[in-house]
Amino acid sequence: MYSVNYHRAISVTEAVNRVKGTEGRFLSGGMTLLPAMKTRLSSPSEVVDLAHISELRGVKVANGTVTIGAITTHAEVATDPALKGAVPAVSYLAGHIGDPHVRNKGTIGGSIANNDPAADYPAALLALAATIVTDRREIAADDFFTGLFETALEEAEMVTAVRFGVPDKSGYAKFPNPASRYAITGVFVAQGAGGVRVAVTGAGENGVFRASEIEAALAKNFDPSALDGIKVPSDGLMGDIHASPEYRANLISVMAKRAVAQANG
Repeated sequence: MYSVNYHRAISVTEAVNRVKGTEGRFLSGGMTLLPAMKTRLSSPSEVVDLAHISELRGVKVANGTVTIGAITTHAEVATDPALKGAVPAVSYLAGHIGDPHVRNKGTIGGSIANNDPAADYPAALLALAATIVTDRREIAADDFFTGLFETALEEAEMVTAVRFGVPDKSGYAKFPNPASRYAITGVFVAQGAGGVRVAVTGAGENGVFRASEIEAALAKNFDPSALDGIKVPSDGLMGDIHASPEYRANLISVMAKRAVAQANG
């Protein structure tokens, strides 16, 4: 067993100061960090628990804008009545992450900071043109997700919230791994004042990405039928024991149709 110092922070400032200048890590829900520590894939010198920083928790919907605190759990996102009324697709997405244990411990901030290529939230935030708020700046979702398990976060920088506008319509559909419930392919679609945005998770070799072919088709007609005959290239898609790049390319079209049907329903 290696030595690690555990800290329970009560403010954002304290949490950041505890990590700054060390090999420390922030602990949000622990769904990724703790298993990584058990297998020695991560060996932080400090673990700073964020669970008691009340300002980081909760969902707020006001004036057409949604703000979700970083340590808000998936279960809280899934069941928040204001969010369900404003952007039900995000609540639906959160309600289909993992199992009840994961949903009651895992957090939105921890998920996007980890940026697993098969995680659900990155697709939602990219499609919704969200802003990721940290302790020091605001980052557009288009700039935040930079690759497999990589983000624009700098050393000791902490996600404090995510913020996005309420779209006119949105929907999410995924083909889940039957064991982990991670997305083998997931597609989030959103239609709003800025047009149509479509983001894909679980399929790209470099993580979450926007599907330009589908966006162009839906911009002309926001209906599942608009995607009939649309072929998504398999170049740059993942291939593994679960699905080939070609299979994932087909799944993108299928999941996009289902997401649009959900948005229109």
